[in-house]
Amino acid sequence: MQPLLSIVVPCFNEEEMIPIFYDYLENIPLPLNREYIFVNDGSKDNSLQQMKQLKQLDPSHVHYVSFSRNFGKEAGIYAGLQYAAGDFVVLMDVDLQDPPELLPEMFNILTTTDYDCVGTRRLTREGEPPIRSFFSKKFYQVINKISQTEIVDGARDYRMMTRQMVDAILQMTEYNRFSKGIFSWVGFNTKYLPYNNIERKAGETSWSFWQLLLYALDGITSFSTVPLTLSSVLGFILFILAIVLGIFFLIRTLLFGNPTSGWTSLIVIILFVSGSQLFFLGILGKYLSHIYLESKKRPLFIVKESDIRNKDRH
Repeated sequence: MQPLLSIVVPCFNEEEMIPIFYDYLENIPLPLNREYIFVNDGSKDNSLQQMKQLKQLDPSHVHYVSFSRNFGKEAGIYAGLQYAAGDFVVLMDVDLQDPPELLPEMFNILTTTDYDCVGTRRLTREGEPPIRSFFSKKFYQVINKISQTEIVDGARDYRMMTRQMVDAILQMTEYNRFSKGIFSWVGFNTKYLPYNNIERKAGETSWSFWQLLLYALDGITSFSTVPLTLSSVLGFILFILAIVLGIFFLIRTLLFGNPTSGWTSLIVIILFVSGSQLFFLGILGKYLSHIYLESKKRPLFIVKESDIRNKDRH
């Protein structure tokens, strides 16, 4: 009996791409059975209807899960992995920027070597706005310096994993999720396949620069406490600096008089110190917000409808 491959596909407003994606994947030869797990993340267009049409055309292999509202891609990834029943599970974006041609090679590596996961990484970012590419590169440089969890530069969510690795990821039930970090944190042997950037076949991306920036901040605060350490170090430095400046201004006043001079430097110091305090209070607030959301124990997502009755099929 051939093993089963679950293809997990989170979707948000992707009515144009869903049928294109399915037709494209069906033409990729794979020596194993496959199932599609389309996750509708509260789309406002006809994405769910497209999924249902594919279900009618291919009821044995196409499945869908539809959220009650938009919960975000991270929730879509977790839900897809939870509903996937395959011996192997692949996570893909529906826009076909993740080259399906790599799937046979991924499967071959997992079945002929001791690797538990085959991920992908982009060598180029052609087609992206230069500012987005710049900040993406800087993000990987920063997070790999301040976090003990290594995240490969250019790594994509697109990857094929063994059942064992998927089960380990599902044990990570935190509310504030950063999948790229989670994939690395759980361990397991991972091989990365490089490829050049591919532009999406249709539709437009739903990720804005601001959303990507917030996502990067979540990644940093989820896998590093260095910002908290930096705030403590800077606070100590400012404390010492304040003492040194206080002594300096006292001596200058005693020696040269004119105590009203220096108001400009005083204002600068006040603005610098208060600005630093507000900045690091924001960092502390970010960590506290993570604790606050985790303490609520809210579900990562709520399913409105699905053709899969039992999400623990494996």
